[in-house]
Amino acid sequence: MRATFRLAAALLLAAAGAFAGEVTVAVAANAAEAVEALAAEFEQQSGHRVTVSVGSTGKLYAQILHGAPFDVFLAADQERPRLLVEQGLAVEGARMTYAVGRLVLWSPDAEVEASAETLRAGSFRRLAIANPDLAPYGAAARETLLKLGLWERLRSKVVLGENVGQSFTLAASGNAELGFVALSSVFSWPNESEGNFWEVPGHFHRPIRQDAVLLNRARKNPAARAFHRFLGSPGALKTIESFGFVVDRDVGPGDDGRRGRSGAR
Repeated sequence: MRATFRLAAALLLAAAGAFAGEVTVAVAANAAEAVEALAAEFEQQSGHRVTVSVGSTGKLYAQILHGAPFDVFLAADQERPRLLVEQGLAVEGARMTYAVGRLVLWSPDAEVEASAETLRAGSFRRLAIANPDLAPYGAAARETLLKLGLWERLRSKVVLGENVGQSFTLAASGNAELGFVALSSVFSWPNESEGNFWEVPGHFHRPIRQDAVLLNRARKNPAARAFHRFLGSPGALKTIESFGFVVDRDVGPGDDGRRGRSGAR
């Protein structure tokens, strides 16, 4: 009898595998860990297989333009997904905001307080931000400094990264004492119990909306379509939020900001 049950279970698993699909997901580096977690949850629930490819939004976008075999694209901005729809490379009506980024001023050194007061004092050598002309987190950092009336005063101390991942690396490596980075990156840092951060109030800058889109090559791929739908499910939104993002689609003005240790989650 037990052997019969084991055989039946094996046949069910084999049948499920026969119908399992595959989906290749391209994701911006700042959301990589969240999407890896989502992929594991989706695989367990659906039986489909997920391959995750990580890179900067700009580079992933360029790869898609050149025919990269991605099915779903999760960007760090809204611009590139919108352009893909306009260029006929993504499914119209399948663009959605899967997360809203949270900008923080961060220092990996507990001796350097990450705060607006520290910015005003200017008692540091370098401040890392993403290129504000190319990266949404960089634009938000510049808007924050303008709001504080410090952009012109601190420009000589600013070092630019190509994207928010590079600005995080500049601060984490000690090439800058402070950096405007994504809260999700701080949560993902191996030494997250060290250092400290100041969460920039939401009304200091425009919301950093991060959009996902189903690409045209996956229009008839059931696994890709299922993963795209999964991104908006309550469970997926809860996971995304746990990695330091906002998932409320109607993000309004923030509060007065929060300050905490890097390990506060």
